[in-house]
Amino acid sequence: MQPVFRFAPSPNGYLHLGHAYSALLNARMAEEAGGRFLIRIEDIDTLRCTSDKVAACFEDLDWLGLRWEEPVLQQSTQFGRYQAVAETLRARGVLYACTCSRGDIAKAAGEGARDPDGALLYPGTCRGLKGLSASCAWRIDMSKALASLGNKALIWREEGPDETGTPHAREERARPERWGDVVLVRKDIPTSYHLAVVLDDAMQGITHVVRGQDLFHATGVHRLLQKLLGLPAPIYHHHALLIDDAGKKLAKSAASTPLRQLRAEGVRAAEIREKLGF
Repeated sequence: MQPVFRFAPSPNGYLHLGHAYSALLNARMAEEAGGRFLIRIEDIDTLRCTSDKVAACFEDLDWLGLRWEEPVLQQSTQFGRYQAVAETLRARGVLYACTCSRGDIAKAAGEGARDPDGALLYPGTCRGLKGLSASCAWRIDMSKALASLGNKALIWREEGPDETGTPHAREERARPERWGDVVLVRKDIPTSYHLAVVLDDAMQGITHVVRGQDLFHATGVHRLLQKLLGLPAPIYHHHALLIDDAGKKLAKSAASTPLRQLRAEGVRAAEIREKLGF
């Protein structure tokens, strides 16, 4: 089987050096493996992921010298497919409707447990309730979902660096229960990151998922969904994150310098590649 890699940005802002590193790493690993390199636009948030930012994403990647296969899949065109799969999960009884706001969750959870991202775990307020309004999110009933799989251990193959930064292949134990009853269908969007990324990786035949270390723990939810839906499990590689001078990870939310600003300031693509080790 020919290896297939993908770089999947969410264009709710402009790409920065962290994105450049991940894109270049995917492209290099694909080339070294004799594989294919895809771009996928993860624009399920259609309010923030505007057409001009999608175009800017392509411009930045082209400037870096990257080449990818066409056509490019945009998740905003796939809502019907995501909805159909969510309906199968609802029919199996592993999803339930939830109308709670963030404020409701904070009030109910108090100083309760938190998920790997640091957010309060949902306390299950709506689990088992009937007759909720159409304006709701859909959460996975984590206990029921795991029980449907016989509560068997879920694992994935990780080829990224360990805690010491040393890369080596190993098996990782998936722990989706650490996320609690995570949202799979949002109130305002007919999917979630977790559901869309799992379905698209399978549809596109992605064999190697190379992404930042900040998504390491999310792989637990992804392995659960792959198992529930009978989908193949890619090999994962979670690379180290780039940090700024203050020791914080580069992020759009932190207003990290966009690639297009660096370009406007006269920085050449070759300098970016050299800086990032490519």
